Amino acid sequence: MNIGIAMFVTQSSIDIAELAQACEAHGFESLWVPEHPAIPAGPKTPWPGSPDGVIPQMYYECVDPFVALGRASAVTSTLKLGTGICLVPERNPILLAKEIATLDYLSNGRFLFGIGTGWLREETELFGIEFSQRIGYTRESIEAMKELWTKETGEYHGRHVDFPPIYSSPKPVQKPHPPVLIGGNAPNVARRVVAWGDGWMPNRISPEQLKERREEIVRLALEAGRDPHEIEVSVFGQPADPEILKAYEEAGATRAMVFAESAPRDQALRQIDDFASRLLA
Repeated sequence: MNIGIAMFVTQSSIDIAELAQACEAHGFESLWVPEHPAIPAGPKTPWPGSPDGVIPQMYYECVDPFVALGRASAVTSTLKLGTGICLVPERNPILLAKEIATLDYLSNGRFLFGIGTGWLREETELFGIEFSQRIGYTRESIEAMKELWTKETGEYHGRHVDFPPIYSSPKPVQKPHPPVLIGGNAPNVARRVVAWGDGWMPNRISPEQLKERREEIVRLALEAGRDPHEIEVSVFGQPADPEILKAYEEAGATRAMVFAESAPRDQALRQIDDFASRLLA
């Protein structure tokens, strides 16, 4: 199983260039960063990651993932670079397709497109998307971006996304396009993964739940005529515990992203050293 590092890189944390170099030097497969473009002041939606629902400060301070991963790509050569996750409903698909293709081109095919639809209603609706429509918008955005990545002139005509034939270059190095890894564990996520994804990337899930949902993905893939072995399962935000990661691997995970605390340089590098000694030795 491949092991990656996930961190909220912020204005007060380690420089992502140093973080990426450390991850590559230790032999980690990938580095993942999230995004929250603009969290409204005083949101009413509770954060699902804790009982009190208070959004951590790092959510307010995280850097733009594509700028950050572009910086990371310039100082590494083998480390894969992922969004964990990109909030697709908060982005224009034409611009996003260009950003992703550019990053994949400049990194020589190392980008992994982890996506989500978001949990913070107030943030989603800042960008003109009704919260109830965010999944439909995301599906259409992914379909539209694939048109732009794979055709000389791409066009798309949907309910939420609509544009005439346009040129969009550069094209991604990865063919047909960078893998689309769908986050979350909603009831219909397996169908979404099989219909328009290349992989599944859940968090806050037990190995038993992962195994059950993985079996559902395999069944649906076979029914759709897809090879289930081509669908990656990447479990996100795990502790650096070999026994826990082994349980996820046995449940069907092909990658695990270990969560590193957002921290200044020296503390962050100590974390990476520690994780490497426990997981990669």
